[in-house]
Formats: sequence, structure tokens, C-alpha cells
Amino acid sequence: MYMRAFAEAWESERIVQGLLDNLPWNQNIALLDKLASQDERLWYAQQALEHGWSRNILVAQIETGLYQREGGAVTNFERTLPPVQSEMAQQVIKDPYSFDFLTIAKGAREQDLKRALVQHMRDFLLELGVGFSFVGHDYRLDVEGDEFFIDMLFYHLKLRCFIAIQLEMGEFKPEQSGRMNFYLTAIDAQEREEYDRPTIGIILCKSKNKTVAEYSLGNLRNPIAISTHRLPSPEDLQSELDKAVKLLADDTKSTAADEESQQLRGDSQA
Repeated sequence: MYMRAFAEAWESERIVQGLLDNLPWNQNIALLDKLASQDERLWYAQQALEHGWSRNILVAQIETGLYQREGGAVTNFERTLPPVQSEMAQQVIKDPYSFDFLTIAKGAREQDLKRALVQHMRDFLLELGVGFSFVGHDYRLDVEGDEFFIDMLFYHLKLRCFIAIQLEMGEFKPEQSGRMNFYLTAIDAQEREEYDRPTIGIILCKSKNKTVAEYSLGNLRNPIAISTHRLPSPEDLQSELDKAVKLLADDTKSTAADEESQQLRGDSQA
């Protein structure tokens, strides 16, 4: 059945031999089961191959809508970065970022979110995407004796630049872009080496007014993206709990069945 579906979905031998034959069969099945659009299937197949995703990670990226989330943030990259880097940087930024791997309480504060992301850095890096290397959180900048702290600082290996991230629990405010612009100027002055490209800033907020975001970036000279984050709802948490309970119940039944089978074999031999 799946072989027939595979043949019907991919009529081009070039695509099959050039891409899909490099993916495990269970990942090809996931593409057929989870997606109806050939363009999306091809895009996810390319991403899975490029980034070495397992089947579980591939399915998770499909279920969180990675294809729809890439390149959707408000940025000023076209004006502040060279064309090639601008296009690469735009593809790196998502909107929204899914923090479904977190289990923080409703009404959590910014500090709660920051601590939770640091504690789940592996999952956070997976959500950010390939190429991000963690430098530090609450990263200290000293400007003529005045201290400033960046929520999170990363280095991107492909873009070859620092990426500063500020986390906000509320709606985007224009003053946040001015603060980020200051941080980027300070990082470039103090941390950037000759071979590094201009530092990029990402402001992650709960929501944003697109026009306000665009106006806020209008005259800034540093490359900044304004995106949103999505925290798990109580319904999401309950769903994950239900799945965990079901898996535990299935494991218990499987173990009991195995023990019963072994007992029957023992009785038969006796």
C-alpha cells in the first residue's frame, strides 16, 4: 500500500533517486502520512536530509508547522545586511517559535520563561534550528562602567555572527527595538572579530502589531527581527499527560503479556 502511494506521490525519478532514496523508509512513510502537498513533502525531505533529523524529529517539525513558520518574522534584514546574508538570515528566523516542550505555569513571568529555556537548552536549540551555538544567558556588557545584560547570546556557525535574543512575555513595544539596537552596537564594538559578520538581534514576544513592528525597525541600522513565541496551553499539557499515561498503560500491558507468555511456555515444557 505504501509502495503504491509512494509511486503515485513521486512521479519524477530524479527526485526519488536524488533525495528520497537517501531517507530511511519510515521517514518517507511519515511524509506520505502527514502531508498532502508535494511541495511541503519535498521541503521537509530536504530539511530532514540536510539536518540529519530522526523520524521523531521530522514528525515533530511537521506537527508544529515548521514550513509555515520559517521566514515570517518582521525584519529589516534587506536594508541592513548584504543580499546573500539577508536571505540566509531571513530563512533562519521563525514566527512563531514553539515552546511546547516547556511546562511552565499559566501567568509565568519573563524570568520563569528564561530559566525554563536555559534548563531545556537542548530542546530550545532544536527549535532555533541548525547552526546555533549557545554562548550564555544574562550575558553581561560593560559600557563605561554601566552594566547591561542580554537575555541570551548565541553564535550562528553558518551566518558567522552573534545572535542576541531578548524574551518578552507581553506584546511588542517600540522601545524594545531601541534597546536591542543598543545591545547590538555594544556587541559589535566589544565582542565582534574581524571575520564576524554584523550581530543580529531577535526580539521574542507574546504578540506583535505588524505595523508597529515595521515602524520600529524603520530607521535602525542594526539587523533586528521581531517574532513571537508560543507557549503550551493547559489543553496541550493535558494532551501530553494523556499520551504519557496511555504509553505507560500500553507498556504495562505489554510487560504483563510477555510474562504470561513466558509462564505458559514454562508450564508447557514442564
